[in-house]
Amino acid sequence: MGVMLDTVGKWIASYLQKEVPGYEPFTPSDPGHLREIVQPGDVLLVEGNNRISGIIKYLTQSTWSHGALYVGPVDGAVEADGEPHVLIEANVGEGVTSAPLSKYFTYHTRLCRPVGLSYEDRYTVCRYAINRIGFGYDTKNILDLMRFLIPLPIPQRWRRRMIAFGSGDPTKIICSALIAQAFDAVRYPILPRVTLAGSRQARREILHIRDSSLYMPRDFDISPYFEIVKPTIITGFDYTALHWADKQKPLPEVAGQFGVFPEAPPLVPEEADEEAPLPVA
Repeated sequence: MGVMLDTVGKWIASYLQKEVPGYEPFTPSDPGHLREIVQPGDVLLVEGNNRISGIIKYLTQSTWSHGALYVGPVDGAVEADGEPHVLIEANVGEGVTSAPLSKYFTYHTRLCRPVGLSYEDRYTVCRYAINRIGFGYDTKNILDLMRFLIPLPIPQRWRRRMIAFGSGDPTKIICSALIAQAFDAVRYPILPRVTLAGSRQARREILHIRDSSLYMPRDFDISPYFEIVKPTIITGFDYTALHWADKQKPLPEVAGQFGVFPEAPPLVPEEADEEAPLPVA
């Protein structure tokens, strides 16, 4: 019985991980700029292009279906061409693995950076994720996988619960849950529940860490504690240097003679007319 469940689970995981043909990102990432600015502790959100990505995007009503944590080069983990693995991620059927940054160069991505995180806590977050490499998802528990095969519309109030994996086993980690646990290790907030306590004169906020299985990739995007870092802007963006396919850039001498917006005259005060009579009070 166990062998059969494991086989069925592997088949479902393989089906969910299969990429959908014809994917073309609307705004692919810029590899050079991304490599230049990414830092350990940054969360890389990915649009994704497999079957489970489409389901997660529907359930979360978001562009992002996957998340990975940038930790820097992982010892002993490199590609065949020598590129180091710098991302820690968790996938259905694979569990927690490392990956190179180039894995997502052809996808639409977003970089989310924790604000004010100290160097020591940043190191702890990265080390927490690295130490979980090898944690897998037990494909015998196919109930957690089958929930992603339900084609029926899901009420919005149940969608977050549909994402959560309910096995309860700490070695069965998936996607944003892994990253959420890493930041929880240093008590860094993502989207905590906030309640008010105390008297009307003196109220204080109490932060409650949500269960890690309830986090979605989009939570790092909408979190007030993570900064959205756009590589193209950070490295310097000049819109006048763009070359449009439908318009030829005007020559400097032409642009100087026939500007789109005429140069406005300088604003200087008019000279006073000494011969004009003064107004009577």
